[in-house]
Amino acid sequence: MSDLAAQDLDARLEQHRRELTGYCYRMLGSSFEAEDAVQDTMVRAWRNIEKFEGRSSLRSWLYRIATNVCLDMLNAGNRRARPMDLTDPTPVAQARLNARPEITWLEPVPDGRVLPSVVDPAETAVERETIRLAFVAALQHLPPKQRAVLILREVLAWKASEVAELLGTTVASVNSALQRARATLAEQEPTAADAAAPLDEKQQDLLNRYVAAFEGYDMKALTALLHEDATMSMPPYDLWLRGHDDIVGWMLGVGEVCRGSRLVPTVANGVPAFAHYHPSQDGEGYEPWALIVLELRDGRVGGMDFFLDTKRWFPLFDLPARLDKSGAPVEEAADSV
Repeated sequence: MSDLAAQDLDARLEQHRRELTGYCYRMLGSSFEAEDAVQDTMVRAWRNIEKFEGRSSLRSWLYRIATNVCLDMLNAGNRRARPMDLTDPTPVAQARLNARPEITWLEPVPDGRVLPSVVDPAETAVERETIRLAFVAALQHLPPKQRAVLILREVLAWKASEVAELLGTTVASVNSALQRARATLAEQEPTAADAAAPLDEKQQDLLNRYVAAFEGYDMKALTALLHEDATMSMPPYDLWLRGHDDIVGWMLGVGEVCRGSRLVPTVANGVPAFAHYHPSQDGEGYEPWALIVLELRDGRVGGMDFFLDTKRWFPLFDLPARLDKSGAPVEEAADSV
């Protein structure tokens, strides 16, 4: 292959990276595994390009490779989950921090890694809805092939015949798998959430008040913004809390260390999120503490997921490694040569 042809192939493959990452993320429930799966897909496509006979589009061929990569990765049997998938809510008086391995947890993902940049508004709404944490967690209850069928048919709007060709099966088999997948998904009942792209004036006001209440550590103001049955989780710990009393009890107990924190807005999984910075021990600014992913429902906050492994999440979301005393990002010193 000539250098020019190689460059052209690279460019053609890269055009599909973002949508493939979104597909693999829904399949695997992991930001990092999704990126690994897409990279493996690209490598396999490059190595086998001479086998691509053009009977289908390059996009369809890449999805076939990506599906096989994901199915291979899922053969290990691991199903990523949220804390509420694994345990019952814990009364704050009995709360204990029990960490589980990284592979246990459903992971957040930056919108820019998985959502197309320019598409029809109706398609954008579907794309955002189907990367929400609750929806992706529900997908993890499906057997891998049913998961692939449902994503391809319901999210990406592929025809049953196209999915059958990709999976090497029949249209009847695809339709049957889709029916079973829909039934299982209905049993999981992923919680509904308000559309938040773009934010309307009331939603922006809600987020502004949330920041003011959190940074001021005003529990009365904070709970006024939360649903009565609001939830709070903190992966990698399997503890999760439900309701005002337990959430406030936690935040005024063990969580008291978060007093005086700063929040920086970002987006994750199609919804508003915040980089949570904790006062540094040296008193010289603020250090990463958590990535907070919010669920907005009926004009209030229905859920707060605090992802605490900031060494993984802050670089992935291109978030500042530190804030100064004023709350401004601190530029990292360049490595000496």
